[in-house]
Amino acid sequence: MAVIDRRIGILFIVFVALLGLALARATYLGSVRAGSLERAAATQQVSNVVVPAPRGAITDRDGAELALSESADDIVADPYLIKNAVPASAQLSSMLGIPQLTVLKLLTKPHTGFVYLAHLIPAAQANAISDLRIAGISLIPKTRRVYPRGDEAAQVVGSVHLNGDGASGIEYGDNGVLEGTNGLRRIVSDAIGPPISSDDLTPTVPGKTIALTIDSGLQQEVERVLAEVGAEYSPQGATAIAVDPATCAILALANWPANGSRSDPQDEAIGLNYEPGSTFKAITVAGALEDGVVSPNTQFPIPPVLQFADRQIHDAEDHGYETLTVAQILKYSSNIGADLIGQKLGKKQFDYWVHRFGFGQPTGVDLPGEQGGIVLHWWQYSGSSMANLPFGQGESVTPMQMVAAYSAIANGGILRAPHVVQSVGGKPTALPAGRQVISAATASELRDMLRGVLADGGTASGAAIPGYDMAGKTGTANIAVDGHYSDSAYVASFIGMVPTDHPRLVVAVVVNQPHGSIFGGSVAAPAFQQIVGWAVPYLGISPR
Repeated sequence: MAVIDRRIGILFIVFVALLGLALARATYLGSVRAGSLERAAATQQVSNVVVPAPRGAITDRDGAELALSESADDIVADPYLIKNAVPASAQLSSMLGIPQLTVLKLLTKPHTGFVYLAHLIPAAQANAISDLRIAGISLIPKTRRVYPRGDEAAQVVGSVHLNGDGASGIEYGDNGVLEGTNGLRRIVSDAIGPPISSDDLTPTVPGKTIALTIDSGLQQEVERVLAEVGAEYSPQGATAIAVDPATCAILALANWPANGSRSDPQDEAIGLNYEPGSTFKAITVAGALEDGVVSPNTQFPIPPVLQFADRQIHDAEDHGYETLTVAQILKYSSNIGADLIGQKLGKKQFDYWVHRFGFGQPTGVDLPGEQGGIVLHWWQYSGSSMANLPFGQGESVTPMQMVAAYSAIANGGILRAPHVVQSVGGKPTALPAGRQVISAATASELRDMLRGVLADGGTASGAAIPGYDMAGKTGTANIAVDGHYSDSAYVASFIGMVPTDHPRLVVAVVVNQPHGSIFGGSVAAPAFQQIVGWAVPYLGISPR
């Protein structure tokens, strides 16, 4: 009996000791650690979540949406809270379109309390997942960028990174305007995870809508025509730009090939550096007209071959001795004639006019990544530079620079930067400042001469549209390879305007290294004709 009493006493003492330790621990936790534990409990049930601001939409000039944002969620899991991983993975697999084994591995990932299951799931789909009320599965609110018109104007509009920041095009160049200001939301969750209440601590400020000058209808036609050029000539690339010369607003801009164009930041319209060939002859003639060293009717004796320093200059077609006026030099695209006009100008004045038209520097178009071309100054010329430069070989330009220069010819001699942003947040953007580079009279004379290119016998006579008065210029330029001009690689181009007297549309087509045919008149001019033929009734441009 004494032994039993002793055992009971020992157990009582142990019990009292354990009770004392528990009371001491409770006192410690309730006083010394009370604050930190309270904060820890709050953070387990209350969380502050960043609510992304809706990114501003991008539209065409008439409000058709080219890019917009919609609600989406990232789906995340806490493997520590997942109790029945196999059935949970089966449910989530079917809803996320992810193999069940992949989901199961994520739900059972060791040593982590956070793992992403999917990014940017559309709101309806994410809400359905939330309704499953699987302990350990949470949603993080995001926004998802969508492009309702697919790849239309893809390289102009651009794309965004996974985090929502702009990656290319307008999305990148105007990211600060589009992104808005994120908000902050406090979410209170119950013990197993699902939220029971939420309050917005800081409201979101949506990004501003950007309306472009792009005309969706014309854009689609330009892309269609370029696709045909690509299919027929299999070039390395092709670019087309259509602008309103009065304002230099870009109505359409497309590149071919289009595959992957949204993720490709390189827009050839502003990034392709190429030798323009005979389209540059208009710049040479413009300077000579403005300086008064020639008139449209000034005659030049054109030999079969022009010896210039160590070079022999030929025309595209063999001929004997002949006499051509300045207007005919443009019409028939005589390289020899262009060089003779260049001699009249002299290298200093030729250089002056090249730079006055903006070559050698970016145009200032509101698209990111614009290149400036490569144009030497007269003191950098070699003894034979003026043998090539007047007819567009030896200088490097971009399609956008050529469009800007021809728009100046179309717009009474006023050069201004092309632009693609029409308004921001409903407020019209200021028209880029223009400067008079040649007189209105010179521009008119030049347009009149460029009519001949599309007339009978001109290098683009096949591109004429019955009933419409048009002007333009072909270009066929050898590509320099390893310091020498290739006899098989060319850039074919055409730039023109309609109607000639008061142009309302300028279109440039540049085809880089076509196969089968290489000439601007046979490759690029027909594409110009298709684009303009579709555009004139669409834009309400009347025949003569």
